[in-house]
Amino acid sequence: MIETLDHLDPGGKLIGVRVDINSPLLDGELSDDTRIRSHIPTLSELTSSGARVVLLAHQGRPGQDSCISLLPHSVRLADLLDLPVHHVESTYSKKAIGEIKNLSRGEILVLENVRFCKEEYVEMEPEEAAKTKLVSALSPHFDAYVNDAFGTSHRSHPSLVGFPYLLPSYAGRLLENELKVLGTIDELPRPRVYFLAGKKTIDSLAVAESVLRNNIADEVLAAGLFGNFLLHCTGVDLGNPSMDILRENGILHYSDRAKSLLNDHGDKIKLPVDVAVDSSGRQELPLSDLPANGPIFDIGSQTISDFGSSLESASTTILNGPAGLAEVSHFSQGTIYTYDAATQSDTSIVGGGDTIALLDQFGIRNFSHISTGGGAAMKLLSGDSLPAIAALTLRKA
Repeated sequence: MIETLDHLDPGGKLIGVRVDINSPLLDGELSDDTRIRSHIPTLSELTSSGARVVLLAHQGRPGQDSCISLLPHSVRLADLLDLPVHHVESTYSKKAIGEIKNLSRGEILVLENVRFCKEEYVEMEPEEAAKTKLVSALSPHFDAYVNDAFGTSHRSHPSLVGFPYLLPSYAGRLLENELKVLGTIDELPRPRVYFLAGKKTIDSLAVAESVLRNNIADEVLAAGLFGNFLLHCTGVDLGNPSMDILRENGILHYSDRAKSLLNDHGDKIKLPVDVAVDSSGRQELPLSDLPANGPIFDIGSQTISDFGSSLESASTTILNGPAGLAEVSHFSQGTIYTYDAATQSDTSIVGGGDTIALLDQFGIRNFSHISTGGGAAMKLLSGDSLPAIAALTLRKA
C-alpha cells in the first residue's frame, strides 16, 4: 500500500523530496514554470508543518544544452512560496551535507541537478540504487522520503527508487492526484482513442503495443515522428529528409516491432493520409505525391479532419505529443485542431511534459486532466506499473 502525506507527521523532520521541475528553456532561461507550480501544494503543506525540506530534481539530459543548474528553479520557487529557498551547487558533497544540517524549520534547500551525477542516469533495481553514492550519502540525514515527481516515475533512477528502499516513504500531493486520475484506465468510458505523436517514437510504439494488445484502446491515431515511422513501415517512401530524421533518432532499429504491430492491429491504427512538408513554407501533399524533397513537419488537412472526427466521437481521448513541429506557426495546425477536437469528448486527458507549454501558447486548456508527465502518464494509461511508484511500497517503518 502506498502511503501519502496523510500518514506523515512532518513537524521538525528532515525530508528528502523528489520533484520534477524539469522545465522548458528559452535562451537558457526558464520559459514555463508549470511544473514548478505543480509542486506548491506538497511543499507548502510540508513547510507550513515545520518540516525541513531537501529537494532533489533534474533539468535536461546530459550532453544537452537544457542540462543546467537548478539555481533559476530555486529562485522561482522562492518567489512562488514566499519562503526561504536555498540552493547548493552540489548534491552530496561535504558542502551539501553541511547545508542540509543547517536547514531550519520551514526552509527548503534545492540540491544541484541530480543528472550532474553519472549514476543518476542509469536504470537499476531499488536495492542497487540504495548503494549509489547519491542515495547512500544523503539517506542517513533524512527522516523520510517523499516522491512527488510523477513525470519521472516511469524511470528507475537512484533518486527515484533508492531512497524508498531505506527510508519511510510517501507519495506527495501531486503524485497522489495523478494516480487517482490516471490509475483507473479500465473505468474510463469507451470508445477510447489514443493520439500518439511527439518526438519519443519508441515510447509511442511501446504504448501502442500495450493498449492494443490488452484491448485498452479502441483506436490509435499516429502522428509526428511516430506516424512517419509507421508510414515508412507500410512501404511509403517519405523522402530522404524525413528518412534522415528517423535514422538520426535511431528509430529504424525498431522496424520489425512496428511491422508486427501493424500486422496484428492495423485495423485499429489510423495513419496520416496526407502530410505537410517544409518547402519554403507549408506544402501539403497526399501520400501518392511522396517522396518529398523537404522534411515532413505536420499532418495534412484531410488527416486533421479524419483524426478530428475520431477524437470528437470518442468517449475518452488520451493524447501525448504534438502532431508536428508545432512551435513553428505554419506547422502547428495539426496539433491545434486535433487537441481542440479531443476536448469535445466526455473525458480528455493529455500527457504533459513540454506539451503543457504548447497548450498555453495555443490557449487550449479545457481538458479533463492535464498530466505533468508525458511518458509516465502514457505508461500508466497503458495499464503498466511505474517503477518509482512500486518502490514506495518498499518503505521501512
